[in-house]
Amino acid sequence: MNGYLIFILALLIFSRILSLIVERLNLSNLSTEIPEEFRGVYDEEKYAKSQNYLKDNTRFGELQANLMLPLTIAFILLGGFRWVNGIAQAASDHMIVQGLVFGAVLMLLSQIVGLPFSIYSTFVIEERYGFNKTTAKTFVLDILKGWLLTVLLGAPIFALILWIFNAVPMAWLWAWGSLSAIQLFILFIAPVVILPLFNKFTPLEDGELRSSIDDFAKAQDYTVSGVFKIDGSRRSTKANAYFTGFGKTKRIALFDTLIEKQSVPELVAVLAHEVGHCKKGHIKKGIIISLASSLLMFFILSLFISRPGLHEAFQIDGTPLYAGLIFFGFLYAPISMILGIANSMLSRKHEFEADAFAAETTGRPTDLISALKKLSVDSLSNLTPHPLKVVLEYSHPPVLERIKALRKL
Repeated sequence: MNGYLIFILALLIFSRILSLIVERLNLSNLSTEIPEEFRGVYDEEKYAKSQNYLKDNTRFGELQANLMLPLTIAFILLGGFRWVNGIAQAASDHMIVQGLVFGAVLMLLSQIVGLPFSIYSTFVIEERYGFNKTTAKTFVLDILKGWLLTVLLGAPIFALILWIFNAVPMAWLWAWGSLSAIQLFILFIAPVVILPLFNKFTPLEDGELRSSIDDFAKAQDYTVSGVFKIDGSRRSTKANAYFTGFGKTKRIALFDTLIEKQSVPELVAVLAHEVGHCKKGHIKKGIIISLASSLLMFFILSLFISRPGLHEAFQIDGTPLYAGLIFFGFLYAPISMILGIANSMLSRKHEFEADAFAAETTGRPTDLISALKKLSVDSLSNLTPHPLKVVLEYSHPPVLERIKALRKL
């Protein structure tokens, strides 16, 4: 039996078993007793609701994963990739066109299979717990916009990578350099070109909040192209804030739901946290780490992209580059997982540092604590995730750990 196939199938099954163990441990870590920090913030009924929300999402995620695993294995073993490759080769004799068709058909199939799960999650689970504000029209438009971005950005990038690996010496290095330049360009234009496709960005109006934010930014010698309110309420009642872009396009975005639910001091504390990421160099570090990870990926890709055995595992005749790019994703999964764990660990460290920055610069750690509590309660967050779940999946520390660290300040 093909060694690559054995490895890939074993990896798929191992990942499913690991996920099952982690989710069971996470559910077993639930406690019906409200943590001391949240007494008076959570009432008994809403705390029970938050745990039911976690249970429903976990069960639904497990159902989806349990269905997707046999579907994926069957697609591999029954020649699904060979069938898609036949469609690609019938469409054109040109390798790049074949690659684009190959990728498009696989994405379409993935979208079709995943659509019912996305619909159920949005319109049943999120609706059940009072979060969903997405209309059917917005849901469909989001899918269409996603496909538009795939056509306008994804397809040309995929075609460029194929051309480089087909025609350029030291292709992995040139592919990495080209993709890195494109990624940085997209990061620069995203706040003004891409993100507004999905949300309306409105400059924060004059008033107490804007004045408080401007005063804080001035005190910290922090320059930003703008602070914007976005219409997050068009899709969900959940609140959030984030930093995006760099250089002249760097922006801080505050969800309208966040502004509605938080006081001015709490909002300034949340913004101070986002500024902290920038002042502490977290954004630059993240970009550098991402580029380094991408370099490693392209180097390893160059070693496997044309291996006959890898293509034979998926019942593909020959070694078409476009198929090798897709199949490599299966092989790279363990490395991706390890890098993801390391990145999440660093991200959690950065969150603590940004919290400390916010507490120190505002002089009021209790404002950030209050904001974090409100965010957790409003989104029905799990207050007691299992440590293994945190290590494997959390990019932010559990809220109780963040509050504990802030209390020490």
